[in-house]
Amino acid sequence: MKKIAILNGPNLNLLGVREPGIYGSQSFEEYFEVLKKIFPNIELTYFQSNIEGELVSKIQEIGFDYDGIVMNPAAYTHTSVAIRDAISAVKTPVVEVHISNISKREAFRHHSYVSAVAVGTIAGLGMKGYELAIRYFVD
Repeated sequence: MKKIAILNGPNLNLLGVREPGIYGSQSFEEYFEVLKKIFPNIELTYFQSNIEGELVSKIQEIGFDYDGIVMNPAAYTHTSVAIRDAISAVKTPVVEVHISNISKREAFRHHSYVSAVAVGTIAGLGMKGYELAIRYFVD
């Protein structure tokens, strides 16, 4: 059975209540239950943190024995060399996901430190981006 981890960065614990016009009205915990039903033969795990170092530690912890990491670094996308370096240091491939289209938002969101070390990036497709990223690893 394939093992895929979903990692979410800061403020994504507020999905469902945070700026619903951008991020929708569903919590990630609710959506994670949907993903588990879509992929019953995949061992899915989920971790969210508002703390950069916790995300780095989680990447290091799972980055050698999981089949894939789906990561939405959120605001750390645009600031974290540490997360980029952690992804570079492990063997598990990462697909970067963003719920909103970061290229259509504020200029400071246009640069990603993660994109260059991810196998791919999905942005602007809402929560569906997570499903598509998992499908990449499954297919």
